[in-house]
Amino acid sequence: MDLGVAGRVALVTASSRGLGLASAMALAQEGAKVVICARGEDALMAAEAQLSAHTEVLAIPDDVTEPEAPARLIQAAVLRFGRLDIVVANAGGPPAGRALDVTDEQLAAAVNSNLLTSVRLVREAVPHMRNQGRGRICLITSSSIKQPIPTLALSNAARTGLWAWAKTAATDLFDEGITLNLACPGLHNTERMAAIPTLEGPRGDPADFGRVVAFMCSEPAKFMSGSTVLVDGARALGLV
Repeated sequence: MDLGVAGRVALVTASSRGLGLASAMALAQEGAKVVICARGEDALMAAEAQLSAHTEVLAIPDDVTEPEAPARLIQAAVLRFGRLDIVVANAGGPPAGRALDVTDEQLAAAVNSNLLTSVRLVREAVPHMRNQGRGRICLITSSSIKQPIPTLALSNAARTGLWAWAKTAATDLFDEGITLNLACPGLHNTERMAAIPTLEGPRGDPADFGRVVAFMCSEPAKFMSGSTVLVDGARALGLV
């Protein structure tokens, strides 16, 4: 299947490793030009080297959770490539913790990194997409928006809030040719999951998850918006 992303420009945040890198790689292999960012410069440069084997890459050391970072990243992408077609919003998850044990400060930090960061990216990206008459936005969240994960109270709360916001925004944007969807991973073979020993169950391949994201950002997915796609090995038990 031709995903129709060749020559498109994609920004993928928190993309030096894990699911962010897998998403950037899947888009790169389909011919999209990619802009990646991460806080750790060494890992970012290693990711750039991997992606450069497939496409043009702009790697920007930055912390996407800083309030001004989305504007910086999108400005840099447009300056380099002249356009912005795809945004894949990703950010590292907050630490584990039980619901009654987390502090106000921890909850505020989780909301900033796993809700507000994506909202800021969408706000900054939409004017460029409007000018082009099309755009694809995919927010990487978690299967916890369908079924909360024990000991991940911070992630459960922030990501569910993002889901509600995104469903509303998708309705506002669709008539302008801009789609907004959520990719919701369960357990995958990533460094973050390896660091949480209490989480048990089968682990998915990040490369497969990345291909799901690439499809959600594709031309054939132009009528798909406001959707949440679970990639969790049938772990969530709800019917909707």
